Amino acid sequence: MARRIRYDAWSPGRGRTWTSPWCEPGFAVEELVASWSATTPRGSWIEVAAQARGRRAWHVLGRWASGRSTSRRTSVSGDAEVATDAWFPPGGVDAYRLRVTRHGSGATQPEVHQVGAVVSAGPVRSTTSSPRARQERVLDVPRLSQMEWLDVGGAGWCSPASVAMVLAHAGTLPPTTDSGSVDVARAAAEVLDPAYGAGNWPFNTAWAATLTGRAHVTRLHDLRAAERFIDAGIPLVASVAYPRGGLRGAPVRSTDGHLVVIRGFTADGSVVTNDPAATSVRTVRRTYDRGQFERAWLGGSGGLVYVIHREDQPIPFD
Repeated sequence: MARRIRYDAWSPGRGRTWTSPWCEPGFAVEELVASWSATTPRGSWIEVAAQARGRRAWHVLGRWASGRSTSRRTSVSGDAEVATDAWFPPGGVDAYRLRVTRHGSGATQPEVHQVGAVVSAGPVRSTTSSPRARQERVLDVPRLSQMEWLDVGGAGWCSPASVAMVLAHAGTLPPTTDSGSVDVARAAAEVLDPAYGAGNWPFNTAWAATLTGRAHVTRLHDLRAAERFIDAGIPLVASVAYPRGGLRGAPVRSTDGHLVVIRGFTADGSVVTNDPAATSVRTVRRTYDRGQFERAWLGGSGGLVYVIHREDQPIPFD
């Protein structure tokens, strides 16, 4: 049975609490990852939760506020069905809904622009996809190395470094050349989850959305779907995991979870990336075997990506 994926999004109404309509994806949901775009004035924050139809419990997927202060921004522990930023409803559910709660008073009420979720079920693709086109297509994405920030915590900053590269490509963060002058430490502070670190998926896209206008977490079926984004001029941040030797040429020999930028494809379908784990900006660009990368991406995270783009850029749908 092929993997099933669906992404839905809403523009929440006003009021302290907003609850989405029931969403019926047409399959039993095994995993859900929410994402959102919001403006939170000082002293305010939002809480996002999910509920399965027929079950009373609400599952908190995150409390978020913009800026570098983490006093209100955190994932929530203590729920056996939630792993930091993903909800795994036992036995699967045929329908779900999201709830957004705004915390603030008077003029400090948060404004929530969009909230959505990607749901999925079933096994990932086990065979290598064939390229959509036999021509090289590589986007001009500036390069950054998280490893140049080791003295202040850069070893765990693959996600904000990747997001910063895509934001620089979108023109919302300097530079537009490979100068390495983007403040990766600032990016890490903007996405930091005190309970988890800098790799919380929706916290990264929530920060990106404050700068580009549009950003969310989703999943793709395979690299053919990713190629459509490259054709549209939109690089992707992809979550991969692989055993020792599972991705030849990678600066990290093995990993349980790592974020890289997909910036294009060669004529034979190999994947051109910016891998922030490279030791220097000069060596960040890496080209990976299509089959190895697809297995690391689909097998590692189920094809999870951050889609970050300007409001004037239409995105392709898988």
